[in-house]
Amino acid sequence: MNPRRPPNPYRLRRTAHPATDAAPTPTDAAMMRAALDLARSAADAGEVPVGAIVYETSTGKVLAQAANTRANAREPHGHAEFLAIRDACNAIGDWRLNHCTLIVTLEPCIMCAGLIINARVGRLVYSADDPKAGAVRSLYRLLEDPRLNHRITPIRGVLAHESSELLREFFRARRRTPQRG
Repeated sequence: MNPRRPPNPYRLRRTAHPATDAAPTPTDAAMMRAALDLARSAADAGEVPVGAIVYETSTGKVLAQAANTRANAREPHGHAEFLAIRDACNAIGDWRLNHCTLIVTLEPCIMCAGLIINARVGRLVYSADDPKAGAVRSLYRLLEDPRLNHRITPIRGVLAHESSELLREFFRARRRTPQRG
């Protein structure tokens, strides 16, 4: 008998991210500007203005992008980051996005943070904090929970003022307009 155990196929290798991953890159800023354009399109369609982009970290190649569709599609999972992650996985034919960066204009909620963990997203860059539903820093810190086998240190605040202002104006306008029941 061989006393050595066979390798566990479910064990993930932990990869150390260099300290430079803690700061946004010029590519992150450019992608955030594009995500804000997606968020503006969502607002024009009557959706909460959130945009998301998944790109390959090393090349900058965009794999997927999306804006919120929850209200118009009547789907609870119509969050921009959820749709972008799904489409990126389809684009590469794999569920693992450890070589990718997710850009999103608003701090992810619990559902989306769980998806980020399960898709093994390599980096997360987000713009505005979400004090009512944020699961990355504001209410919870799911992505950094030491009990999980995949952890990410998020980069937050990239173009936060612009994103926050877009959200504030959207909800201000919504309060002025009577909603249909």
